[in-house]
Amino acid sequence: MSNDIDKYEIANLSFHEIAAKYGEESAIQAGIAADPDARELTEEDFAKMRPASEVVPHIVENWRKGRGRQKAPTKEQITIRLDAELTAHFRSGGPGWQTRINNTLREAVYGKTTNARREPQSSG
Repeated sequence: MSNDIDKYEIANLSFHEIAAKYGEESAIQAGIAADPDARELTEEDFAKMRPASEVVPHIVENWRKGRGRQKAPTKEQITIRLDAELTAHFRSGGPGWQTRINNTLREAVYGKTTNARREPQSSG
């Protein structure tokens, strides 16, 4: 934090208030100074650092693998735009919200939902 900023003057200001008055870098430095667990890293700290692949190779390997392909693809990944209030409604139910959207669409298209997948009926 620059020396021309009074630390007591900014003690009760938010990040955005400090940034507006003194600039973003000053706000960042004020945040660092206010955090007793944060300190600036030294050259010695950087010299001791090692890549994650050396420190925890099993975690890095699992991360690189990702989820992988489905053995028997049953769903198609798409991008769709929905109203914000619709996604908020489904997300408010917690994890599984995308499955709930899928089930709601399935019921709208096919009627009563079942666990078994149903093929669209031909109109003929």
